[in-house]
Amino acid sequence: MAATRYRRVLKLCEEGPVEETKRHRDLGVFLRQRVAQAFREGENTQVADPEACDQMYESLLRIHTNYYRNKYPRLKDTSFTGVTVEDCKMILATDILKQMEDMKKGTWRKLREKFSAKKPEEDSK
Repeated sequence: MAATRYRRVLKLCEEGPVEETKRHRDLGVFLRQRVAQAFREGENTQVADPEACDQMYESLLRIHTNYYRNKYPRLKDTSFTGVTVEDCKMILATDILKQMEDMKKGTWRKLREKFSAKKPEEDSK
C-alpha cells in the first residue's frame, strides 16, 4: 500500500509546475524535496501514519487542481490594490527581489563592497 501512496504523490509532484523566476523559493521545488525526505526508500518506505499521508495527498491534490479557486470564483483577477497576477509574478521574481535588496543598501556599504578585496570563491575561478 505504501508503494501506491508513493506513486500517487510522485505523479502529483511531476505534474506540478516549477516557476523558474522563483529559484529556490518555489512551492513545487519545496514539495518535491519534502516528498524525497518522506519517502527516502521510494516504494519500500513504510508509512507510519497512512491516514495522515492520505490526508496530505488529498490536500495537495486540491491545491493542484485549483479546487478552491474553482469553487469560489473571483470577479476580477486583481487584489484591492489593483495589482494584476502578472505584476505580482514579476515583482516576486528572484532577480527583481535581488535588485530591490541591492537598492536598500546604503552608500557606504555599496562602496565597501565595490572596493573590497575579492571573495575567496572568486579567486578559485
